[in-house]
Amino acid sequence: MYSQTAATKAKATSIARTTLITGTTLACIFLFVYTAQAKLLERESFQDSMQAILYIERYAETISWLVPITELCIALLLIVPGTQRLGLLLFAAVMAMFTLYIASMLLWAEKLPCSCGGAIENLSWNQHIWFNLGFIALAIVAAWLKKQPKNSSLIKSKNNGKI
Repeated sequence: MYSQTAATKAKATSIARTTLITGTTLACIFLFVYTAQAKLLERESFQDSMQAILYIERYAETISWLVPITELCIALLLIVPGTQRLGLLLFAAVMAMFTLYIASMLLWAEKLPCSCGGAIENLSWNQHIWFNLGFIALAIVAAWLKKQPKNSSLIKSKNNGKI
């Protein structure tokens, strides 16, 4: 009876793990494809907003192409099962850079241009930061779960103390 309960818990844990990884991966793909297409469709506006930022204005054209292309490349990594973990880690890194950019804009910029693309532009700056931090956390957890062997339980069982 105990082993049946342990097997049921292990199966439930496996389903929850798979659901979290898959859901997070799909959300990350959607976010980057959505924002990349918005930036590419409105590339001149995106470039103009980059030109309004001190220190990067001369790189605005390059950035206006590099950011959405990077987002699409990471989305492709997330689609391919063998590169999903790398994609999740790169997603988290890029989102961390975006978050640092937002924080620096809040601290030092007089004018705060938003060039996120799509409906995300409607978020307040604080909402942007929390939104990004939430996605970063999800991506890191999903990448960590992706690294764990599929047959390992994340909870120690009572009968043998093994993970």
